[in-house]
Amino acid sequence: MLTDQQILRIPGPTPIPPSVNRAMSQPMIGHRGQSTSDMISDIRPKLKRVFGTEQEVMILTGSGTSGLETAAVNTVAPGEEAVVIVTGSFGERFAKICEAYDIKTHIIEVTWGEALKPLAVKEFLQEHPEVKAVFSTYCETSTGVLNPIPELAAAIKEVSDALLIVDGVSCIGGVETKMDEWGLDVVVTGSQKAFMLPAGLAFIAASERAWKKIEDNPRPRFYLDLKKHRDNIVKDTTPFTPAISLLFGLQQVLQLMEEEGLEEVYARHRLMMEMTRSAFNALGISLLTSDEDASPTVTAVEPADFDSPVFRKIMKREFGMDIAGGQQHMAKTIFRIGHMGYCSPADMLQAIAAMEIGIVKAGKEIELGKGVRAAQEIYLNEGKR
Repeated sequence: MLTDQQILRIPGPTPIPPSVNRAMSQPMIGHRGQSTSDMISDIRPKLKRVFGTEQEVMILTGSGTSGLETAAVNTVAPGEEAVVIVTGSFGERFAKICEAYDIKTHIIEVTWGEALKPLAVKEFLQEHPEVKAVFSTYCETSTGVLNPIPELAAAIKEVSDALLIVDGVSCIGGVETKMDEWGLDVVVTGSQKAFMLPAGLAFIAASERAWKKIEDNPRPRFYLDLKKHRDNIVKDTTPFTPAISLLFGLQQVLQLMEEEGLEEVYARHRLMMEMTRSAFNALGISLLTSDEDASPTVTAVEPADFDSPVFRKIMKREFGMDIAGGQQHMAKTIFRIGHMGYCSPADMLQAIAAMEIGIVKAGKEIELGKGVRAAQEIYLNEGKR
């Protein structure tokens, strides 16, 4: 193995395109100068297109979790009630954030590996009309589930005025997002996943309905005050010192997305998901999620007859390839493969071929090449659609 070759096949951080690395290495500029304002002016409409909104998308210097905390602290007042739909570890994080801010938090538990059921949420809200907000993950990173957010939004609106607040950290930029059309109230994502950047930026947009609640919310906040961020972003600036180098990179990322075309970006992610799932199905290795619930950005594998941590160690030692483990009670029972951002079908063919060797070395007998062949067939058939 080449000692300085690292292959990231985890669900974040993800590989960074060379042109983005070059953009981030530009000389520093003043964050209050015209050059920075021009850059933000170029970024703003492109971010809106990725979110599928006409609303402003605020840029915070902080991780994705800072964006989730911002969503909670701005939209729900002390003592108000909220529902958090927990489909995995990051749903649980949303609940912990709400509880930390004295929000009376109801939790709807969903079996890990399954998507939420909009009808169950609708019925819960009918029984709890005092709920002011519903929090949900779009892609639950810990399980590889893509939750049916459009259907959830529609179900909520049938019975409640509660805001729908969505954690899209591990999928926005890799899956279709239509914030305005679907009626989402707050959408959050981060820089280090499908946005192909290092960690350090959070992006957040709010609907007109959400802005009314934000403006009326008496809860104190300072750095995370979305009103400050909105009032500055419309002037092509930020209320506090931004991460200039990451903004250089963001500008280039958005340019790459526009050159490829957003529909093509989403189709590429779906193709890589189908190639990966087909490979493991061909090898007779179980996947945690159903085809219906699977995310285009991360696949969770649940092997029954070889050890997941051992497999991951082999992949790291033999190929310098990082494969993610599970979280919490699934830490040793699943592994997760990221296929998002700066990742192509060619990368997945490489990864699948290497993983077949890792599986054999971990003790499972398979027919070498069977998974690769299945992925190749998916790729070839894609052109016939």
